Amino acid sequence: MSLPRPVVRVAAVAAATLALLGLGAGVASAHVTVSSTNAAAGGFGTVVFTVPNESDTANTTRVQVQIPDSTPLAQVLAQPVAGWTITSTQRQLAQPLKNDDGGSVSTVTSVVDFTATTGGLAPGQFQQFSLSVGAFPDKGSFTFNVLQTYSDGTQAAWIDPTVPGQPEPEHPAPVLHLSAAASGDAAPSPAASTSSSDSAPTGVALFLSILALVVALAAVVPAVLNRRRTLRS
Repeated sequence: MSLPRPVVRVAAVAAATLALLGLGAGVASAHVTVSSTNAAAGGFGTVVFTVPNESDTANTTRVQVQIPDSTPLAQVLAQPVAGWTITSTQRQLAQPLKNDDGGSVSTVTSVVDFTATTGGLAPGQFQQFSLSVGAFPDKGSFTFNVLQTYSDGTQAAWIDPTVPGQPEPEHPAPVLHLSAAASGDAAPSPAASTSSSDSAPTGVALFLSILALVVALAAVVPAVLNRRRTLRS
């Protein structure tokens, strides 16, 4: 038995709504993000930058991670990535920083440059780039700037600040939320990964998707029952 036309129309509208909401969730989360499992305020940790290719036609061929001048880090070590070369830019500090050996450093890394040696990152793909860095400042978050370059010459500068209460910018700078500083010499506890602006849209879209499904079912069930009553009479 075929479904009544109103049921078919409602189901089609619900499916289209869910598809659009799902697409919106994917777009909202397609940003360069930074995460860590061990970064704590005042300590060291490994940070991972997840870089998606947002172009439909060009490859990502270069990713530059900038350490803000206002918050220099005594240690910045890059993990090798197959198919990419790594270079770094150094700068001199007016005031030396203490390192984990109890000494001090006056030259720090300002930019880590990952450059593809072959095709790079194709459309529909993502790549992760890892750095071992520290010591982090004694505060709750740390913001990096990232410049993403494509094979057609275009660039995406992930440098815009995310302001609480304001709409998310088009290219938000990756924000690492640090866990509380560990007491004494204890190992730092796990840290949260990305800024809330990256994860919130996905959660909202999921809620709306579920709500749309519930509304669709609420419309379908009475129609089916009414159809059955009509056939029996």
